[in-house]
Amino acid sequence: MLSVLIWLPIVGAAVLGFLPASVPAKTVRNGALAISGVVLLWTIWLFTQFNLSDSGFQFSEYLPWIETLGLNYELAMDGLALVLVGLNSFLTWIALLSSSETTDRPRLFYSMILLVSGGVAGAFLAQNLLLFFLFYELELVPFYLLISIWGGAKRGYAAIKFLIYTAISGALILAGFLGLVWLSGAKDFSYHSGMGQALPLELQLGLLVVLLIGFGIKIPLVPFHTWLPDTYVEASAPITILLGGILAKLGAYGVFRFGLGIFPEAWSKLAPALAIWAAVSILYGAMAAIAQKDIKRMVAYSSIGHMGYILLGAAALTPLALVGSISQMVAHGIILAILFHLVGVIEQKVGSRELDVLNGLLNPIRGLASISSLLILGAMASAGIPGLAGFVAEFLIFQGSYSVFPIPTLVGVVGTGLTAVYFVILLNRTCFGRLNTKTAYYPRVLFEERLPALILAGVIFFLGIQPSWLVKWSEATSTAMVAAVPTLDRVAIAPTSLTNAEVATPLAIED
Repeated sequence: MLSVLIWLPIVGAAVLGFLPASVPAKTVRNGALAISGVVLLWTIWLFTQFNLSDSGFQFSEYLPWIETLGLNYELAMDGLALVLVGLNSFLTWIALLSSSETTDRPRLFYSMILLVSGGVAGAFLAQNLLLFFLFYELELVPFYLLISIWGGAKRGYAAIKFLIYTAISGALILAGFLGLVWLSGAKDFSYHSGMGQALPLELQLGLLVVLLIGFGIKIPLVPFHTWLPDTYVEASAPITILLGGILAKLGAYGVFRFGLGIFPEAWSKLAPALAIWAAVSILYGAMAAIAQKDIKRMVAYSSIGHMGYILLGAAALTPLALVGSISQMVAHGIILAILFHLVGVIEQKVGSRELDVLNGLLNPIRGLASISSLLILGAMASAGIPGLAGFVAEFLIFQGSYSVFPIPTLVGVVGTGLTAVYFVILLNRTCFGRLNTKTAYYPRVLFEERLPALILAGVIFFLGIQPSWLVKWSEATSTAMVAAVPTLDRVAIAPTSLTNAEVATPLAIED
């Protein structure tokens, strides 16, 4: 059942890759869209079959593979994996929909996107540490090719930088997994073997730090973020959607699954430091975004700050904060997708991303009025305006984190205000003002170019108005993850005015 999410895109990538060169690019694109559409429909069906009251893993699959290495084909899904698999399937389809029908080397381009989709799905579903690592590394080469072949003027530099950072991330994660198994004496790499709790606290802390750095590079968090601006700016719009909307969430998933999930005791000890790390990332991302003149680079830096909210909720370790962090992964992925798509359309039509050049695009006669309107919506969602998906996730994080870490939470609230500042700068310079009538002869925006943004806007509105559809899938899983943390450690990082029951009791999420 779960294997379909992995192997259908991978087999589809192989089929498209070996099509004759005479097959038109439009046909290859339609084939990729069809494969991705089937995966999306299958994912939706899994949502309908998922038991919301079960906090454990569902739809389990097991197949012995290389038992001498402790590597077996183990798949399962809980609420955390479910929402991220859904995000992966949806944004892969959106990325394909936003791609051009005249893309060069279409067979390779669409094959690599489908290969990324299958690899990321496998990583979200893997219940064996080595199997996770294999899928985690599977996306490395496809992304390198997608950036280096179809990227911008400095695509070679950006692709090499991405490759180096991602390789270091993978090496650290593999070292952490090997150390965990060897030091604990486990017989295999199964996630469910409980090997982390068998180690002394000092070893747990050391291995957790290694994994946090490895996954922190992928998210990325300050100071491991320097690959992100170059990579996001040089990648084409569909690939940037995948980088920011899916790949960064794979790093956050690793922090939740293999950091908090395997080392709950060590996690509670490091929680104050993690909250400070999150606050630094939030402030740095916002301040760096304010300083940018390139609107795509501005959106890229904003991603660093918004990923910091996810770490803040995880550090607070209350059910409300944790479900807010998981919801933030989904909301941020969708919001980032609409922003990068619209920036790509603006660059294509105007020929520039510079704030000093863009002006008056909201002009209904000679500007890009529909694109500008959608850009305003995306900016409002990213700034956490009520009624949109971004508000729901951030509010849950702040509400659940303030009682545990009030100062980092207040820093996060300030970061939200700064988000409004740099998006006001972006919108004021890009959409408003007087249009230059001497140069404003922009090509007409086709419906096909607006369609991905319209779909994403509809989802942002729906999840903002019906927040239960964003949070209910992971609520039971979040509560179970918090309950797994040793009671004394949770009390140690909580205010003395709160009892343990108040910290650990799940709060109901209403529409």
